[in-house]
Amino acid sequence: MTYNAAFDSRPTVMSESASTPVDSVLALVQRTSLTRLVGEALEKMILAGELPPGSKLNEVALAERLGVSRGPLREAFRTLEESGLIRQEKNRGAFVREIELSEAADIYEVRAGLDATAGRLLAERATPEQLAVLREFAAGMQRAAGVNDVDAFHALNLAFHDRIVEMTGNAALLDVYRRLVKQLALFRRRNLLAPQAIPHFAEEHSAIVDRIAAGDAAGAAEALHAHARGGRQRMLRDGELGSLPVADEKRA
Repeated sequence: MTYNAAFDSRPTVMSESASTPVDSVLALVQRTSLTRLVGEALEKMILAGELPPGSKLNEVALAERLGVSRGPLREAFRTLEESGLIRQEKNRGAFVREIELSEAADIYEVRAGLDATAGRLLAERATPEQLAVLREFAAGMQRAAGVNDVDAFHALNLAFHDRIVEMTGNAALLDVYRRLVKQLALFRRRNLLAPQAIPHFAEEHSAIVDRIAAGDAAGAAEALHAHARGGRQRMLRDGELGSLPVADEKRA
């Protein structure tokens, strides 16, 4: 009988030095996952103010701090540049972006539209469970206002608006919204959330929840749009104060 190798069912043995498709896929997954983790760590440092606007990103120091090589770090830089958090200059390196007043004002205008869209969508589809979560946020902000806790109010405020957009279930809307909010974090002013103004903002948030709960799509959209536009007006009013480290700032 003539031997035909094509019908040999025995597995092919490869040398240890040979690269298999599985090896390539695993290497790609590992590299991608590492780049994502490095990017997330850098993003947290930027948004927390550890890497303030205008600061240069030291590759050697960051690679040592994060325990990675400079390859994944540079890939993470590219991702952060695409998201608008850093800028890279040829022969100079990477820097945390500085947002000018005019750009921040433009971003606020877009955000106002996104907030309005989210309010309209959520008023049309909010579940009882979602409404309960929003009411708890509003109550928490009322409590923070009652004791003049600016830090607690600020954190609840950011989470409240993020959850409204998230609850719409519109992934594209959420992606654009979060990208803009992160960019605005590079441009925050100290007195955009003055302690004496907290009770007013808390009432605005409660009114927003009431309109969403009532299924008032137009009213919810209007309330959220006006709320965001108010933030833009305060920012423009106080623009002459100059940029401050993110960790020291509060925004309504």
